[in-house]
Formats: sequence, C-alpha cells, structure tokens
Amino acid sequence: MLYKPNFLVLLLCVLSVFSLNAQAVKSQNNDVWFHYVGKNKLNEKLSLTFEATMRYADGFSEKQQWFVRPSIEYQFTKKFAGSIGYSHYNTYSYGDPAMNKTDIPEDHVWIQGTYIHNSGDFKLTHRLRDENRFVGIAKYDAVSADYEIDRYEYRNRLRYMFLVNYPLLKKDNQTKLSGFLGDEMFLNIGSNAGKTLFNQNRVIAGLGYNFNSQHQLQLSYIHQNIWNYGNTIQESNPTVRISYLTTFDWYKKKV
Repeated sequence: MLYKPNFLVLLLCVLSVFSLNAQAVKSQNNDVWFHYVGKNKLNEKLSLTFEATMRYADGFSEKQQWFVRPSIEYQFTKKFAGSIGYSHYNTYSYGDPAMNKTDIPEDHVWIQGTYIHNSGDFKLTHRLRDENRFVGIAKYDAVSADYEIDRYEYRNRLRYMFLVNYPLLKKDNQTKLSGFLGDEMFLNIGSNAGKTLFNQNRVIAGLGYNFNSQHQLQLSYIHQNIWNYGNTIQESNPTVRISYLTTFDWYKKKV
C-alpha cells in the first residue's frame, strides 16, 4: 500500500514517546493555545510568513508561553520549499511542579525544509526544522531574593512533523472542511543536548474550515509531552488549539 510507510512514521513517532524510561516527576496542565499564521506571497516562488501564538495552562488561569516567528520561504519545486527564520519565545513559570523558576526568554535562528505530496485525496506533509536556540538561564540572586536571567546558553534541536490532511467537504470543487492527523517530535542534539533525547512530542488531530482561498480556521486537539533539560520533570498536557491562517498574493498575476 502507498500509505503504509507514512503511517508507520506516524506510529513510530507516537510509540517512541511511551518507550522512554525516564524517572521524571509527572505534571499535567490543561492548555488552551491561540495561534496565527499569515503567509504573504511576493511572487510565485518567494513568500514572507509571520506566525504568533499565546498559550495558557490550566485553562486560562496561568500564562504558559508566547512567541513571534517571522520567516522567508522559497518554493524550489512544486513539492519542496525551504525556509529560514527567527523566533522569540517567552516561557512563563507555570504548573505544579513548575519547570521554570522564572520567565525564560529564548531566541532561535532556524532553517526548514517542507515536502508536500498527494496520494489520492490524502495530502501528506513532511517538515524538518533545525533550530539554533539561545536559551536564557536563570540564577538565584541573593540580593533580590529572586531568580534572574544570568546568561544565554546555546542548544540545538531538530523538529520533524508528519501530517496527513484529508478533505471532508467540498463545494464547487474546492475543499471547505478538512481533517488532519499527525505527530511532531522535538529532538535534543549536539554536545549540549541535556539528559533526554526528547524535548517535546505533540500528537495532533483536528479540523480546518476554509472560508475562501485566503482565510482558514482550525480547531485542533494536541497532546503535548515536554521533558525538562535535566529530565527530572515531564509534562503531559491535553491541549486545545484555535488557529487562524491567512494567505495573500501581493504580486500582480499575469493574464
């Protein structure tokens, strides 16, 4: 079967999470994420994208994280695109036990490849991102009796996402409603990788509604697992994500 290798990848991603033998303290937060992705096509090949999110833990009772992520994408072929971008994060101190003693800033410079192909009505997406991370390290200050950011530490992380998208409802030969299912692994690599291979894993399932070719609304369920740097705390977070996606062509099309 043509689909089998792709679904084996997804199954391997999910099962590998449960195979970790970490003696970590367990923590659970019921998260709500608000997410925006705006793609701006400058011509047939080149695009500018801006992505932003605000995340809450334990419903809306605690702030979890926010980030902004501008990037440039070039469409090399019909199926393959390459991107380079920057991300700025702020991760709050949340949960019980909390992974962070104080708010942690983080900056990324990253490169990414995305390969999209079709198999019948299924659209299959493979995305690999290499993130060069500069993570704020907190240190206790006896004078202020609080934790403060003392320095930034370089860490390297690979992210691989596999996503299957299937049209559920069409109108005038255009997809109005689609369903998607996938998994994304976050892997610590390099000399400063920490105590565990996994930084995060996300299993995702959801629905996307296309108002038109420029506007889409998504509702997703994500099960997020996070392991801290020392592999002493593991979060297992049921998450609802609401996403708004826009795509605009800013170049004048030839008749």
